[in-house]
Amino acid sequence: MAVLALVLAFVGFSVAVYAYTIISTRDDVHTISQVEEQGITADAIVVLGASVLPDGSPSDILADRLEVAADLYLAGAADRLIVSGDNTTAHYNESDAMKAYCVELGVPAEVIEVDHAGYDTYASIYRARYEFGAESLIVVTQAYHLYRALMIAEGLGVPACGVAADKGGYDNQTMYSLREVFARDKDFIWSLLKVEP
Repeated sequence: MAVLALVLAFVGFSVAVYAYTIISTRDDVHTISQVEEQGITADAIVVLGASVLPDGSPSDILADRLEVAADLYLAGAADRLIVSGDNTTAHYNESDAMKAYCVELGVPAEVIEVDHAGYDTYASIYRARYEFGAESLIVVTQAYHLYRALMIAEGLGVPACGVAADKGGYDNQTMYSLREVFARDKDFIWSLLKVEP
């Protein structure tokens, strides 16, 4: 009975967090055209990291994020980009690969700030605010991930909106969506407590 009670409590908590996350952030999700039409600007555009291929090029999911972020920068939505990714080993560096790709897309290298310690979504948003000093953000990632990122920003008191970078289907999407359940619960608590990553 105790185990069943714990399972039900977890399910109930997860459903409540999911509902809160969507309801509290859905009006802050825009398209690039809406950002341009409404004149939305921010202190920085933050691009959340994803996997990089062995040759150093971004995966499809990451390339789509970077292309959307570059389009936003070139449209004048912000004066700088923060590319935030995982650089846990000398042989794996998401953030430098992200910067290189943005430069290829026409973003000046000098406006791209590299966060090598964006190990997860919470760390990326937290560090954009407290390490890079961003007063407001436009967050770029895929839709399944975007609501959580905006929920974190809200919990940390950072004005933010988001642009989804979905350009097609992605491998392992079911796994990403399942992982999102646990990550959303953790980040809801961490953002309330303003945990330093």
